[in-house]
Amino acid sequence: MKFSVSVYSFMQYLRDGRLTPVQCIAKAKEMGFDAIEFVEFVFPEGVDTMEYAKELRAESDRVGLPISNFAFGADFLNGSDGNLEAEIERVKKFIDVAEVLGCPTIRHDVTRGPEPRTYQGYDNVLPRLVEGCRAVTAYAKTKGIKTMTENHGFFSQDSLRVEKLINTVADENFGQLVDMGNFLCADDDPAVAVGRCAPYAFYAHAKDFIVKSGNGYNPGEGFFLSRGGNYLRGTIIGHGDVPVVQCIRALHKAGYDGYLAIEFEGMEDCITGISIGLANLKKFVAEIYG
Repeated sequence: MKFSVSVYSFMQYLRDGRLTPVQCIAKAKEMGFDAIEFVEFVFPEGVDTMEYAKELRAESDRVGLPISNFAFGADFLNGSDGNLEAEIERVKKFIDVAEVLGCPTIRHDVTRGPEPRTYQGYDNVLPRLVEGCRAVTAYAKTKGIKTMTENHGFFSQDSLRVEKLINTVADENFGQLVDMGNFLCADDDPAVAVGRCAPYAFYAHAKDFIVKSGNGYNPGEGFFLSRGGNYLRGTIIGHGDVPVVQCIRALHKAGYDGYLAIEFEGMEDCITGISIGLANLKKFVAEIYG
């Protein structure tokens, strides 16, 4: 198994200027990662997206650290003012960016969900989501890029929903970015959920959360609410309540041997948090994978 890190993990330093997205590549290499993952929202405003992708690729080649994945937003229900064809074409442009970056995989969202009380549950909107995913993965396939959904965004986050989407799209080029922490945002048991979704994994995120019952007091700054009202706060891998070892074991059982990428969302200093998390993750993987 190879270890990657999402550039999102460096957001503390990106926000205050201690690092730029380009500099994160060399930093990830220095920290002992095998690759780095990019997300489109770290691209500077006012800069040509394709030109910036070329700059990132040049630095990746110089440092000798591949870009393992490219993640970006999409909404096949509401995006592009509700015009599905326009949203598909918009997403295809990000596939072109991923090609420049040299990514073997991309992750796109599928929707933030319908507006409240519009009588559109997951099964109601599924055909439209499937249409979008099929069109995007067909285009990506021509470029040798696999596409993924992620358990992300509250609406399409539960393992049963994601599994249904993947099996309805039914394309070998379309799979899942399995994020072991994100299932908690939908109050889905991570061990059970990863066990269910691991067979569809093209890529995986290692993430940890501290969890407090929504039946108790508000713990304060740094916590956010799950869909069911529990309190979650990102933390260092191995310091929280996500059953990371059990999730890795489920990935191993399913035969997964791709990238395992850290996505750190904690309040701790991000360099410290990423470093400790990587050390813990390498130890866990060595114990399970041998």
